Amino acid sequence: MSIDHLPLLLEPDELEPLLDSDGLRLVSLCKDSTYGQLHIPGAVHLAYPAITASHGMTHGLLPAPGQLEAVLSEHGIGNQTWVVAYDDEGGGNASRLLWTLESLGHRRYSLLNGGLHAWANERHPLSREPVQPPLAAFRATPDDTPVADAQFILQHLDNDELALWDARSLNEYRGIARFARFPGHIPGAVNLDWFEVMDREHNLRLKPSPQLEESLGHLGLTPDKHIVTYCQTHHRSSLAWLVLKYLEYPRVKGYPGSWSDWGNRTDTPKATA
Repeated sequence: MSIDHLPLLLEPDELEPLLDSDGLRLVSLCKDSTYGQLHIPGAVHLAYPAITASHGMTHGLLPAPGQLEAVLSEHGIGNQTWVVAYDDEGGGNASRLLWTLESLGHRRYSLLNGGLHAWANERHPLSREPVQPPLAAFRATPDDTPVADAQFILQHLDNDELALWDARSLNEYRGIARFARFPGHIPGAVNLDWFEVMDREHNLRLKPSPQLEESLGHLGLTPDKHIVTYCQTHHRSSLAWLVLKYLEYPRVKGYPGSWSDWGNRTDTPKATA
């Protein structure tokens, strides 16, 4: 399999023979302690906070392009690098990296299906040797196509073509669990907890495409819609965004800041029903 034609969702059996491929950068977004104990051979560790920013009570924002260029370059990622990202939590951290790459104009990337759970449980090779890659020179071409903000949502809130996927827990969606100044959800949003896209019987892989499409379709999240995914900080909803990309939905955005932005503002409507 050529690294120039890797699928968006890459299986462990597909990745193993590619580990020594030139131009491939395997990136672990697992916990620091996990990376030190075991990681995929050749994987560089990238700490999740390095690809997010905060402003006041709003978290999960996109850092400035220059800051992200430095982070990616330091981790051996250049403009022609094919990035394969994985984590140990079901894909949220890894998907946030891939969404970030998309926002910087970089589309050479894959998610390891099942992440470290699938890799380790299915007896693929592991290492404890830390990896320090050679420096690369990443140059961003910022693209707001995958990015939504509060203003975009407010402008389209009454548009029938807009659909909002709230990837938080049901209690957060209903306003029972509160992690911002105001509880609830964006009016019109539908709730599908990010855990519901994971197949816990198969090492946290994504559920099969027909099952995902059926679940989304029942909620009105269909390919003809312009869909924005959000959660508390656009961590969980990064996986939701990737699911829609995997299913080849044509118009998909993620909301950096998510409810930590919307739920702390006084100029945005909220719903709790």
